[in-house]
Amino acid sequence: MGISDHRNPNALIPVIDLTSPESKTRILSACEEFGFFKVINHGIPVHLINHLESQAEKFFSLPISDKAKAGPPDPFGYGDKKIGSNGDFGLVEYLLLNTGVQSSHHKFDKLFGEAAGTFRTAVNEYVAAVKKMACEILEMLTEELKIQPRNALSKLLMDEKSDSVFRLNRYPAAVNGGAGGRNVIGFGEHTDPQIISVLRSNNVSGLQIALKDGSWISVPSDLNSFFINVGDSLQVMTNGRFKSVRHRVVTNSSEPRMSMIYFGGPPLSEKIAPLPALMEGRDSLYKEFTWFEYKVSAYKTRLADNRLGLFEKVAAS
Repeated sequence: MGISDHRNPNALIPVIDLTSPESKTRILSACEEFGFFKVINHGIPVHLINHLESQAEKFFSLPISDKAKAGPPDPFGYGDKKIGSNGDFGLVEYLLLNTGVQSSHHKFDKLFGEAAGTFRTAVNEYVAAVKKMACEILEMLTEELKIQPRNALSKLLMDEKSDSVFRLNRYPAAVNGGAGGRNVIGFGEHTDPQIISVLRSNNVSGLQIALKDGSWISVPSDLNSFFINVGDSLQVMTNGRFKSVRHRVVTNSSEPRMSMIYFGGPPLSEKIAPLPALMEGRDSLYKEFTWFEYKVSAYKTRLADNRLGLFEKVAAS
């Protein structure tokens, strides 16, 4: 489980104002030190956030027999407690959706009827907004790293074949209102395999991240802000300069927690390798692989496994 760090997380977690002239420098520093940061003054309209949260609440409040019609996940669709196919479980129910242009969320048509279009619109408008922000952040990073072209990373998310996904998670209120201080795992510790993740939740805490020393800190909830995770693919593309953040969710609140996460991934055929501009004669720490190969490998692992371990080069002794 790892030990908990009782230092003030508000003082530890980087907060980036996207309108600040120092934002690029601070984002780079956060990616190197934590692989995680909070974004404020992001410009995403509140009505898009509220509309999607309202639609998600409607879905999750349906009887389980109705929600089950949108499952089981294949991997897309509705899931409850079972995470993946390798034995991971958590106190969470979720919707996993493909963000591709071909995606119509067809499973929900028979469930929502005429309201299916409203649900799809809410998801698509929200995803378009957070994808735009994710691309802006990636372009700030390439500028700060002096990588050309500026869209070297963001173009992978903007590609019509981008393999990005969107997830809605709902965690139940803790038994006895979270009394006793016991951490019940809602979603086990893991890293995100994609390039970048954009997370937003309601005003209920539960997210925790691991620091470099292995200790865990709780991330204070903030329904008006977004949290950014460095993913495994971005760790490889920076040849380990950025670290993919290990995180988990505990359910110890008297209120249910709702979170929505956009996972920005590259096209399946994209080669995941360190960006040449960052190498300067250095050797890659990783074997060459495509996003498809990594994704297939990741689906065979448990949540807590070091997925990148299989793709690291073993140093000659």
